[in-house]
Amino acid sequence: MRRLPPVDARPDLTPRRVAESRITLAQLMGPVQANVNGNVHGGHIMKLMDEAGASVAMRHAQREVVTVAVDQVLFREPIHIGDLVNLTAELTYVGRTSMEVRIEVTALNLLTGANSHTNTAYFVYVAIDAAGRPAPVPPLQLESDEERRQWKAAQARQAYRLAQRGSQREA
Repeated sequence: MRRLPPVDARPDLTPRRVAESRITLAQLMGPVQANVNGNVHGGHIMKLMDEAGASVAMRHAQREVVTVAVDQVLFREPIHIGDLVNLTAELTYVGRTSMEVRIEVTALNLLTGANSHTNTAYFVYVAIDAAGRPAPVPPLQLESDEERRQWKAAQARQAYRLAQRGSQREA
C-alpha cells in the first residue's frame, strides 16, 4: 500500500545537501538476469538504475516521483553472472519540480576482485503531489567544488533537454 503525505501537508522546502539523498545499491547477478551468453540484460541494469535514481529523488523531495527523461546509456563493459553490481546515485541538479540524478554502475567480480565501471547515466524525475501533478521540491545545497561542477554541467544538459522538447513539439 502506498504511503502518501496528508493532502493538506505543506512540503518542507528547506535546502538539502547532496549527501542527504545519496543512495548506494548492490545486487548479485544471477542466471535469471542474464542472456544465454552469461551477460546481464541491459534492460535489467536500466531498471536497477531507475530504482536507484527514483530513490534519490524521492528521498530529496519526500514525495513520489515519475521518470521523465533518461540521457544516453552506454554499456562500456559487460556484466556477468556472479558479478556484484553496485549503483551509486546522487543529485546533480534540482529545478522547481524536477531533479537530475547521476547514476554510476560498477561490476565487481567477487572471485578475482576485478572491478569495472560499466556505465554512467543521468535520469530526470519530477516530483508529484497526491493528485499526480508536478510538485515543488527543496533546493539543492551545494557544498563542494565538485558538486558545483556537476551542477553547471547539469544545467547545460537541462537546457539541451528543454530545447529538444521544444523542437519535438514543433514537429
